[in-house]
Amino acid sequence: MDPFWDPRSRRRRQQPVVAVHPADDAPAAGRTWPLSIPAVAQVLREGLDLDPGVTFVVGENGSGKSTLVEGVAIAYGLSPEGGSRQARHSTRPTESPLSDWLRIQRGVGANRWGFFLRAETMHSFYTYLEENPSLGRPDIPFHEMSHGESFLALLGDRFQDPGFYCLDEPEAALSFSSTLSLIAVLRRIAEEGGQVLCATHSPVLAALPGAKILEVGEWGLRPAFWEDLELVRHWRSFLDEPGRYTRHLLD
Repeated sequence: MDPFWDPRSRRRRQQPVVAVHPADDAPAAGRTWPLSIPAVAQVLREGLDLDPGVTFVVGENGSGKSTLVEGVAIAYGLSPEGGSRQARHSTRPTESPLSDWLRIQRGVGANRWGFFLRAETMHSFYTYLEENPSLGRPDIPFHEMSHGESFLALLGDRFQDPGFYCLDEPEAALSFSSTLSLIAVLRRIAEEGGQVLCATHSPVLAALPGAKILEVGEWGLRPAFWEDLELVRHWRSFLDEPGRYTRHLLD
């Protein structure tokens, strides 16, 4: 069954986010953060088309991958510190102004549900859920679980509808086998007509079959194949000869 076919209108639905456009008043590249990040400057200059299914944003620390995912998530209407469109918890605002300079082109007939999972703020998000239990939903004791167990429990509870899911380095809490479980969740979301935008350092997660990969760096933002990623090349070299990387640390 085609997940994008709407039997009521007898036409195909689009994915939740078709494209991200710069706002009319979006600034040009500059020396101040985040305008100094090449990938951010490129999106504010050219915009960004998003495919259906799963898109991974891969790059080094400071390359702008998390900033981009955060900006798109907030522009879509999701909570800056994680959660759905209804979540309203906040500790210390640290998000960039990027979302103010972006405009979301939503898909015709698409599900409006969305969720932003960012690894660094999940502890406070669990506290928010604990203090604001949802009606009709079972209480999940996230704080009584390990970091990885709580992530998997959240995935099982909140990642059900075929909406728009933004994830910022979700592998931070996950073991190898748990990362494979996350791959299965993301694949199911895509097969059911949902859409995922995920920033990651994980070569395992980025290997999801059929996913689109965008590599960010000093060049800006570019499509890439998994086997050509610098991330994959470095991990392969390290696993082949770890001493080559650690020898100078022990001298």
